[in-house]
Amino acid sequence: MKSPLLSLPGAVPAEGVDEGVAAHYGDLFREQRALADGTGFVDLSHRGVLTVTGDDRLSWLHLLLTQHVSDLPTGQATEALILSANGHIEHALYLVDDGTTVWAHVEPGSQEALIAYLESMKFFYRVEVADRTADTAVVHLPAGSIAQAPDSAVVRETPYGRDLFLPRDRLEAFAAEAGPAAGILAHEALRVEQHRPRLGFETDHRTIPHELGWIGTAVHLQKGCYRGQETVARVHNLGKPPRRLVFLHLDGSEVHLPPNGAEIRLADDGPDGRKIGFVTTSVRHHELGPVALALVKRNVPVDARLMAEETAAAQETVVEP
Repeated sequence: MKSPLLSLPGAVPAEGVDEGVAAHYGDLFREQRALADGTGFVDLSHRGVLTVTGDDRLSWLHLLLTQHVSDLPTGQATEALILSANGHIEHALYLVDDGTTVWAHVEPGSQEALIAYLESMKFFYRVEVADRTADTAVVHLPAGSIAQAPDSAVVRETPYGRDLFLPRDRLEAFAAEAGPAAGILAHEALRVEQHRPRLGFETDHRTIPHELGWIGTAVHLQKGCYRGQETVARVHNLGKPPRRLVFLHLDGSEVHLPPNGAEIRLADDGPDGRKIGFVTTSVRHHELGPVALALVKRNVPVDARLMAEETAAAQETVVEP
């Protein structure tokens, strides 16, 4: 979905998975500072949107998701995962129930595969799943924003701000009222600062929730059976995940950021040392400078000096070893 807000002054289109919205509007750090101060908004209208309606919607989703949602209060935001049979992360959903409908936004382009899976699991439950991406846009208001959500929007309020499910034909009018707009790069910089993982960035084909700190926020440990639960319970009760998420402070003298996927090695082992992890998201932060999230082997010492390709990096613990 190509956003009409790409016509705003200074808009530079994003690339890759975030194609369709603006990377920035001409001043990345100004946009970050505005969001950190609780002003402006972020156009996330490229994200997939789906709804689940019907009397059984919450009890049915409870059987499929990692989160406890059978008694989800109206208006309470939550997030949840769908796992493979082996416990690997396949989908991440950001949910709210408005009293009659569960609304969820997901990674751009992932909604079709997710809806196909949900349709295959309907059986005799009284539920209807719909792809609402074509008529509904997601926008994000940062924490502290005093902007009013339109009456036509469904609001998902979190500690990091409010996600609005907005009729797509209201997007330009909303932008005119709620500006200034901030690009996806500013949103990503704050996400990295907050140590929040993102599907397809901090995950690969073998990622389990424990590695990213998604236990508790997206995975409920005291609920009934769902696909992949055996792995979740076994690792939680009997072992440790093979990798862990870390926050990296990168050497600010380097001109280029290490790209996503950049190999990480122990600094003391030199450039020929064995790979111990990889960068998942790297950004330039308006206060912290160049920083990144990365996945490293669990047994990497928490005080070890690291190298992300040619860039020196100091780590902060996100997931305990």
